[in-house]
Amino acid sequence: MVTVRRLLVGFVELAVTVGLVLLLFAGYELWWTNRAADAGARSTVARLEREWQAGAAAQASAPPGPGGTGAPAPGALAGGPLTVGGPSGSGIDRMSRDLTAFAVLRIPSLGIVFPVAEGVGKQTVLNHGYIGHYPGTAMPGQPGNFAVAGHRNTHGEPFRHLDRLRVGDTVLVETAGWIDNYRIDSILPQTSPSDVDTVAAVPHSALHPGGGYGYRVPGSYLTLTTCTPDFTSLYRMVAWGHLVAAQQRTAS
Repeated sequence: MVTVRRLLVGFVELAVTVGLVLLLFAGYELWWTNRAADAGARSTVARLEREWQAGAAAQASAPPGPGGTGAPAPGALAGGPLTVGGPSGSGIDRMSRDLTAFAVLRIPSLGIVFPVAEGVGKQTVLNHGYIGHYPGTAMPGQPGNFAVAGHRNTHGEPFRHLDRLRVGDTVLVETAGWIDNYRIDSILPQTSPSDVDTVAAVPHSALHPGGGYGYRVPGSYLTLTTCTPDFTSLYRMVAWGHLVAAQQRTAS
Protein backbone atom coordinates (compact mmCIF):
# COMPACT_ATOMS: atom_id res chain seq x y z
CA MET A 1 0.00 0.00 0.00
CA VAL A 2 2.85 2.36 0.87
CA THR A 3 4.54 1.57 -2.46
CA VAL A 4 1.36 2.34 -4.40
CA ARG A 5 0.96 5.62 -2.53
CA ARG A 6 4.55 6.61 -3.31
CA LEU A 7 3.99 5.78 -6.96
CA LEU A 8 0.86 7.93 -7.04
CA VAL A 9 2.64 10.82 -5.34
CA GLY A 10 5.54 10.50 -7.78
CA PHE A 11 3.17 10.41 -10.73
CA VAL A 12 1.36 13.54 -9.53
CA GLU A 13 4.64 15.39 -8.99
CA LEU A 14 5.82 14.39 -12.46
CA ALA A 15 2.54 15.51 -14.01
CA VAL A 16 2.76 18.88 -12.24
CA THR A 17 6.36 19.34 -13.38
CA VAL A 18 5.51 18.48 -16.99
CA GLY A 19 2.53 20.84 -16.86
CA LEU A 20 4.70 23.69 -15.59
CA VAL A 21 7.29 23.06 -18.29
CA LEU A 22 4.60 23.09 -20.99
CA LEU A 23 3.11 26.26 -19.53
CA LEU A 24 6.48 27.98 -19.55
CA PHE A 25 7.12 26.86 -23.12
CA ALA A 26 3.72 28.15 -24.23
CA GLY A 27 4.45 31.49 -22.56
CA TYR A 28 7.80 31.65 -24.31
CA GLU A 29 6.29 30.91 -27.73
CA LEU A 30 3.20 33.11 -27.42
CA TRP A 31 4.61 36.06 -25.50
CA TRP A 32 8.38 36.29 -25.38
CA THR A 33 9.09 35.40 -29.04
CA ASN A 34 6.54 38.00 -30.12
CA ARG A 35 7.94 40.64 -27.80
CA ALA A 36 11.56 40.08 -28.80
CA ALA A 37 10.90 39.72 -32.53
CA ASP A 38 8.54 42.69 -32.67
CA ALA A 39 11.02 44.91 -30.84
CA GLY A 40 13.80 43.89 -33.20
CA ALA A 41 11.61 44.46 -36.26
CA ARG A 42 10.54 47.92 -35.07
CA SER A 43 14.15 48.87 -34.43
CA THR A 44 15.07 47.71 -37.90
CA VAL A 45 12.30 49.70 -39.58
CA ALA A 46 13.27 52.86 -37.70
CA ARG A 47 16.92 52.44 -38.63
CA LEU A 48 16.16 51.79 -42.28
CA GLU A 49 13.98 54.89 -42.47
CA ARG A 50 16.71 57.04 -40.93
CA GLU A 51 19.28 55.62 -43.32
CA TRP A 52 17.08 56.09 -46.37
CA GLN A 53 16.05 59.61 -45.42
CA ALA A 54 19.67 60.58 -44.94
CA GLY A 55 20.49 59.10 -48.33
CA ALA A 56 17.62 60.96 -50.00
CA ALA A 57 18.73 64.24 -48.40
CA ALA A 58 22.32 63.72 -49.53
CA GLN A 59 21.18 62.91 -53.06
CA ALA A 60 18.94 65.99 -53.19
CA SER A 61 21.82 68.27 -52.19
CA ALA A 62 24.37 66.67 -54.54
CA PRO A 63 25.00 68.15 -58.00
CA PRO A 64 23.48 66.14 -60.88
CA GLY A 65 25.71 63.60 -62.55
CA PRO A 66 26.45 63.36 -66.29
CA GLY A 67 23.24 61.40 -66.90
CA GLY A 68 20.95 63.78 -64.97
CA THR A 69 19.96 63.31 -61.35
CA GLY A 70 21.67 59.98 -60.92
CA ALA A 71 18.54 58.55 -59.26
CA PRO A 72 18.38 54.74 -59.05
CA ALA A 73 15.99 52.81 -61.22
CA PRO A 74 12.67 51.77 -59.69
CA GLY A 75 13.17 48.78 -57.43
CA ALA A 76 16.92 49.27 -57.17
CA LEU A 77 18.49 49.05 -53.73
CA ALA A 78 20.17 52.44 -53.64
CA GLY A 79 23.04 52.37 -51.21
CA GLY A 80 22.78 48.61 -50.78
CA PRO A 81 21.10 46.62 -48.03
CA LEU A 82 21.53 47.46 -44.37
CA THR A 83 22.64 44.99 -41.73
CA VAL A 84 20.72 45.75 -38.59
CA GLY A 85 20.14 44.77 -34.99
CA GLY A 86 18.69 46.07 -31.77
CA PRO A 87 20.35 48.23 -29.13
CA SER A 88 24.02 47.30 -28.70
CA GLY A 89 24.56 44.53 -26.20
CA SER A 90 20.88 43.60 -25.99
CA GLY A 91 19.39 40.16 -26.49
CA ILE A 92 17.64 41.53 -29.57
CA ASP A 93 20.99 42.62 -31.00
CA ARG A 94 22.51 39.17 -30.46
CA MET A 95 19.48 37.59 -32.11
CA SER A 96 19.52 39.69 -35.26
CA ARG A 97 23.00 41.11 -35.71
CA ASP A 98 23.68 38.98 -38.81
CA LEU A 99 20.29 39.62 -40.41
CA THR A 100 20.11 41.94 -43.43
CA ALA A 101 16.99 43.93 -44.29
CA PHE A 102 16.54 45.62 -47.66
CA ALA A 103 12.89 46.73 -47.64
CA VAL A 104 9.93 47.63 -45.46
CA LEU A 105 6.49 46.21 -46.25
CA ARG A 106 3.41 48.17 -45.16
CA ILE A 107 -0.26 47.22 -45.35
CA PRO A 108 -2.12 50.32 -44.09
CA SER A 109 -5.51 48.59 -43.78
CA LEU A 110 -4.02 46.03 -41.37
CA GLY A 111 -1.46 48.23 -39.59
CA ILE A 112 1.37 46.02 -40.82
CA VAL A 113 4.86 47.58 -40.87
CA PHE A 114 7.69 45.03 -40.98
CA PRO A 115 11.17 44.74 -42.49
CA VAL A 116 11.92 42.36 -45.36
CA ALA A 117 15.06 40.23 -45.56
CA GLU A 118 16.31 37.68 -48.07
CA GLY A 119 15.25 34.06 -47.51
CA VAL A 120 12.29 32.27 -45.95
CA GLY A 121 14.09 30.07 -43.41
CA LYS A 122 12.53 30.07 -39.96
CA GLN A 123 15.74 30.27 -37.95
CA THR A 124 17.53 32.65 -40.31
CA VAL A 125 14.74 35.13 -41.12
CA LEU A 126 11.13 34.48 -40.13
CA ASN A 127 11.69 33.77 -36.43
CA HIS A 128 13.26 37.22 -36.06
CA GLY A 129 9.95 38.94 -36.83
CA TYR A 130 10.96 39.66 -40.42
CA ILE A 131 9.05 39.07 -43.61
CA GLY A 132 11.12 36.80 -45.87
CA HIS A 133 11.73 37.25 -49.60
CA TYR A 134 11.59 34.04 -51.62
CA PRO A 135 15.04 33.65 -53.23
CA GLY A 136 14.91 33.73 -57.00
CA THR A 137 11.76 35.84 -57.20
CA ALA A 138 11.76 39.44 -58.42
CA MET A 139 12.83 42.41 -56.33
CA PRO A 140 10.34 45.18 -55.44
CA GLY A 141 9.12 47.21 -58.41
CA GLN A 142 10.75 44.92 -60.95
CA PRO A 143 9.03 42.80 -63.65
CA GLY A 144 8.17 39.37 -62.32
CA ASN A 145 6.88 38.36 -58.91
CA PHE A 146 8.10 39.86 -55.63
CA ALA A 147 7.08 36.97 -53.36
CA VAL A 148 7.33 37.02 -49.56
CA ALA A 149 6.35 34.94 -46.53
CA GLY A 150 5.68 35.77 -42.89
CA HIS A 151 4.64 34.05 -39.69
CA ARG A 152 0.97 34.14 -38.79
CA ASN A 153 1.57 33.17 -35.15
CA THR A 154 4.50 33.72 -32.75
CA HIS A 155 7.87 35.36 -33.50
CA GLY A 156 6.40 38.78 -34.24
CA GLU A 157 3.54 37.31 -36.32
CA PRO A 158 3.67 39.96 -39.08
CA PHE A 159 0.85 38.25 -41.02
CA ARG A 160 -1.32 37.53 -37.97
CA HIS A 161 -4.36 39.20 -39.56
CA LEU A 162 -3.66 38.54 -43.23
CA ASP A 163 -7.08 36.87 -43.40
CA ARG A 164 -8.57 40.36 -43.01
CA LEU A 165 -6.92 41.54 -46.23
CA ARG A 166 -9.40 42.47 -48.97
CA VAL A 167 -9.27 42.84 -52.74
CA GLY A 168 -8.43 46.47 -53.50
CA ASP A 169 -6.24 46.96 -50.43
CA THR A 170 -2.91 48.73 -50.86
CA VAL A 171 0.49 47.20 -50.04
CA LEU A 172 3.51 49.51 -49.99
CA VAL A 173 7.03 48.15 -50.39
CA GLU A 174 9.72 50.69 -49.53
CA THR A 175 13.38 50.42 -50.50
CA ALA A 176 16.21 52.91 -50.28
CA GLY A 177 15.25 54.79 -53.44
CA TRP A 178 11.62 53.96 -54.15
CA ILE A 179 8.18 53.32 -52.70
CA ASP A 180 6.27 50.73 -54.74
CA ASN A 181 2.48 50.68 -54.53
CA TYR A 182 0.72 47.35 -55.14
CA ARG A 183 -3.04 46.70 -55.30
CA ILE A 184 -4.41 43.37 -54.07
CA ASP A 185 -6.32 41.56 -56.84
CA SER A 186 -7.08 38.08 -55.51
CA ILE A 187 -6.84 36.07 -52.28
CA LEU A 188 -6.66 32.29 -51.94
CA PRO A 189 -7.78 31.42 -48.38
CA GLN A 190 -6.21 27.95 -48.34
CA THR A 191 -4.02 25.78 -50.51
CA SER A 192 -1.39 23.06 -50.14
CA PRO A 193 2.27 23.91 -49.44
CA SER A 194 2.98 21.95 -52.65
CA ASP A 195 1.15 24.60 -54.71
CA VAL A 196 4.49 26.12 -55.70
CA ASP A 197 3.21 28.04 -58.73
CA THR A 198 1.76 30.56 -56.27
CA VAL A 199 5.23 32.15 -56.18
CA ALA A 200 6.13 31.64 -59.85
CA ALA A 201 7.17 34.56 -62.07
CA VAL A 202 3.57 34.67 -63.29
CA PRO A 203 1.95 33.60 -60.03
CA HIS A 204 -1.18 31.44 -59.95
CA SER A 205 -2.61 28.39 -58.21
CA ALA A 206 -2.10 25.16 -60.14
CA LEU A 207 -4.30 23.33 -57.61
CA HIS A 208 -7.22 25.77 -57.96
CA PRO A 209 -7.15 26.63 -61.68
CA GLY A 210 -10.80 27.63 -61.95
CA GLY A 211 -10.90 30.11 -59.10
CA GLY A 212 -9.34 33.08 -60.83
CA TYR A 213 -6.43 33.02 -58.38
CA GLY A 214 -3.31 34.80 -59.59
CA TYR A 215 -2.40 35.84 -63.13
CA ARG A 216 -1.91 34.46 -66.63
CA VAL A 217 0.32 37.06 -68.30
CA PRO A 218 3.69 38.57 -67.30
CA GLY A 219 3.71 41.72 -65.19
CA SER A 220 5.05 43.23 -61.99
CA TYR A 221 3.42 41.32 -59.16
CA LEU A 222 3.42 40.86 -55.38
CA THR A 223 2.69 37.60 -53.57
CA LEU A 224 2.05 37.37 -49.80
CA THR A 225 2.05 33.92 -48.17
CA THR A 226 1.49 32.64 -44.64
CA CYS A 227 0.45 29.47 -42.84
CA THR A 228 -3.20 28.66 -42.11
CA PRO A 229 -5.24 27.86 -40.02
CA ASP A 230 -3.97 29.63 -36.89
CA PHE A 231 -1.18 27.85 -34.99
CA THR A 232 -0.67 25.26 -37.72
CA SER A 233 1.43 24.89 -40.86
CA LEU A 234 -0.96 22.51 -42.63
CA TYR A 235 -1.91 24.87 -45.45
CA ARG A 236 -0.97 28.21 -47.00
CA MET A 237 -2.94 31.38 -47.47
CA VAL A 238 -1.89 33.43 -50.51
CA ALA A 239 -2.69 36.96 -51.69
CA TRP A 240 -1.64 38.53 -54.98
CA GLY A 241 -1.36 42.12 -56.16
CA HIS A 242 0.02 44.06 -59.10
CA LEU A 243 2.22 47.16 -59.21
CA VAL A 244 0.19 50.31 -59.81
CA ALA A 245 2.75 53.06 -59.06
CA ALA A 246 6.40 53.60 -58.15
CA GLN A 247 7.30 56.81 -56.34
CA GLN A 248 10.88 57.97 -55.95
CA ARG A 249 11.86 58.68 -52.36
CA THR A 250 12.49 62.35 -51.66
CA ALA A 251 13.96 64.19 -48.71
CA SER A 252 11.34 65.53 -46.31
